[in-house]
Amino acid sequence: MHDLRLGPRAEARLAVPPGPARPRPLLVFFHGAGGSAASALDLVGDPAGARGVLLLATTSVAATWDLVAGGLGRDVAVLDAALEHVLARHPVTGVALGGFSDGASYALSLGLANGDLVEHVLAFSPGFALPPRRRGRPRVWVTHGTADRVLPVARCGRRVAAQLADEGYDVAYEEVPGGGHEVTPALVGAAFDAWLAG
Repeated sequence: MHDLRLGPRAEARLAVPPGPARPRPLLVFFHGAGGSAASALDLVGDPAGARGVLLLATTSVAATWDLVAGGLGRDVAVLDAALEHVLARHPVTGVALGGFSDGASYALSLGLANGDLVEHVLAFSPGFALPPRRRGRPRVWVTHGTADRVLPVARCGRRVAAQLADEGYDVAYEEVPGGGHEVTPALVGAAFDAWLAG
């Protein structure tokens, strides 16, 4: 685990799997509202390490991500600096963005806007996708619980997945009967399998 030194009020952590240095896939994972880089790593860190995936997480400057709060700014600048740091030091075979709740909305929005860099987006219980532009055609994996009381499935995950599919994106959607607003180990495993299977 490495804390990246990117300047004041910029928190970013990189988890590097054990073993000799080699080219690896990179997942950038965004926490939900009120979370942190540490909480993001807690959700997906063990499965990432077991699969040999580099895992990068940043902490939003405010309670949630800048785009969710009204527009891109400090958070995307910290992300750019963190990616520059990682890509200069670690050979990467591919990049995916992922996240939970507000972090899933952020991952979708940034992933659809940067499909020339991002090959896959892994969205756990997203609320929306609002890319500032569209570039490339990343594949998209979305999951949502039918009993989610925070972001109801009908107007959030289900609607987002259907809209992206209608727009021609390659979308895999997993609805969890009775599932709440949560990330489970089984869902994390399914997300990694969908991404790394290529």
